[in-house]
Amino acid sequence: MAKQELTQIPLSNIVLGLTIKLPLPWTKNPFFINKIKLEQASQIAIINELDIDFVYVIAGHELLPLIEENVESLDDDPEHVVETDHKALAKKSMRVGQKRFIKAINDSRNIFSKVISDPEGMYRESATLVEDLIEHLFESETVNLSLVDHGEKDTSITAHGISIAVLSMVIGHANGLDKSTLRDIALGGILHDIGKLKVPDEIRRKHGELTQPEINFMKMHPNLGFDLVNRSNLFPSAVLDVILHHHEYIDGSGYPDHLTKDEIPETTQIVALVNDYLMLLHQYHSPQLALGILFKQRVGKHADNLISLLVKVLGIYPPGTLVKLSDDQVAKVMMTTGEVKKPHVWACNLKGGNASLRFLIDGEVEIVEAIKKDSLSDGVIKTLQADNVINFYFNHFSYQGA
Repeated sequence: MAKQELTQIPLSNIVLGLTIKLPLPWTKNPFFINKIKLEQASQIAIINELDIDFVYVIAGHELLPLIEENVESLDDDPEHVVETDHKALAKKSMRVGQKRFIKAINDSRNIFSKVISDPEGMYRESATLVEDLIEHLFESETVNLSLVDHGEKDTSITAHGISIAVLSMVIGHANGLDKSTLRDIALGGILHDIGKLKVPDEIRRKHGELTQPEINFMKMHPNLGFDLVNRSNLFPSAVLDVILHHHEYIDGSGYPDHLTKDEIPETTQIVALVNDYLMLLHQYHSPQLALGILFKQRVGKHADNLISLLVKVLGIYPPGTLVKLSDDQVAKVMMTTGEVKKPHVWACNLKGGNASLRFLIDGEVEIVEAIKKDSLSDGVIKTLQADNVINFYFNHFSYQGA
């Protein structure tokens, strides 16, 4: 019996629902299996990072004619061609951010692994990663934040550190800080939780409530991290201060030293603010709700001007926020824009169909309200990847609308 010839498609045609085979030997296949069913956007992001131009389709061929039909019909309308070009550029920009985020995580893991065995190598590789982040931040005059995914169900120390570094750098940049100071913020953000490597996994990864002794142990991680990094005598004092004091509040209610505003450097205050926001995000699973709680319930714990900058760079609806649109579609915010109430979103109908990238800055529709995942159908949750962990990276795509 003749062997069936597999359909070959370019990476640009990959969609969720396909079962594919990579044109790679298993030794160079990051999934370690031949057949991969694409169920998460993070799988596609990883594939786009590989040194390949195509994949083989094993199942899900019925999805491919739909793609070709949509492209063909849009080509007949010049206005839609322009819109498609914008969407293609936006998607490409988000894919670039995704690749860079995953690479930064991998680089960070390598850095963490050398903290004891090779502190000089750790310092060199840390500096290289920071320069990459600086380059990405200043790639153009306009910087936005994009939603990125690292393909894991829980936030790792390294992914959390990159998100902290990126968001802190954007705030610092908006506050007019120079590149040298932004480097300290970046490196402090990357390394701020390194002390958690010394916390037992049964405490650090515990899903239930911690006992008081476990809480006390967890609160030791800033001191543990400071000791780990300081032993090399290579890292700047500003970076060490971030590691030691990223849980301090300006009213003196933080830990480990109960410092007040005048005792906490601005670089540390920025990272502490972002870390507090991401902790609330992890707790409430809604970027918009976490921002609102921070704004209302953290009065006096962070500097007002820094909270205002956080709101400015995240927008009223930060990336990852689930929203209802005025035309009754639902969406997930994918990217901030210059207009804080008009981000770029990935939208679909109430059953999860007709998904598309939409630019609210066009003014055709607007966000009615933020919504909870519990109110969505299973189809919408799957289409919008509403269960995915929320992380942030730089994005320089700029679209001003019609």
